[in-house]
Amino acid sequence: MCNRYRMSASQADLARRYGIEMPYPEDESYPPGELFPDKPAWVVREEESRRILDVMSWGVPTQVPGKRIDKATGKPVMLTKSVTNVRNLSSPFWRSMLDKPAQRCLVPVTTFSEYGQVRGADGKLPLHWFDVPSRPIFSFAGIWRPSTAGITFAFLTCEPNSVVGPIHPKAMPVILHDEDEQRWLDGAPAVELAAPYPAQLMTVD
Repeated sequence: MCNRYRMSASQADLARRYGIEMPYPEDESYPPGELFPDKPAWVVREEESRRILDVMSWGVPTQVPGKRIDKATGKPVMLTKSVTNVRNLSSPFWRSMLDKPAQRCLVPVTTFSEYGQVRGADGKLPLHWFDVPSRPIFSFAGIWRPSTAGITFAFLTCEPNSVVGPIHPKAMPVILHDEDEQRWLDGAPAVELAAPYPAQLMTVD
């Protein structure tokens, strides 16, 4: 599960990369560099047939059963949890967003991380960073929705490739090829694009 990534490019770089007009002064306070769950981040979405940069909070709130039982009903108390990664594409909760092109977005990334499986001599799991050398800014396939916490987003994951798999065997983010970014925004079936990115195009340190 990817819960940390970097977006170190400037707002102007993002605008050029995604073909976005900037009729407003550049906000030097964004992006913050390293992104964590529940923190604001840049996303690219479409509005009135044009791409725009928007700031959303990373993590879509969902309700899950808690450990405490309600004495009156005998049922688990529901807790709110922020979900940052989307794997179950058939879930009705995610389908409500996936089936609406207007609720899709691109998540700009310069590199992302995963913890390794073997602890080092210091007892800590090593943190590895993955990037795509030929693409200084690449895109995760994202979805977004309004919530009581504001406008929030998450991104899709899929089976890991041979670069990510040895470090994080459960999943990797869905990285879109440049030619698939508009297809994603236009509503192409998620299952067609939710595939591991070619390992030969990635590096890890």
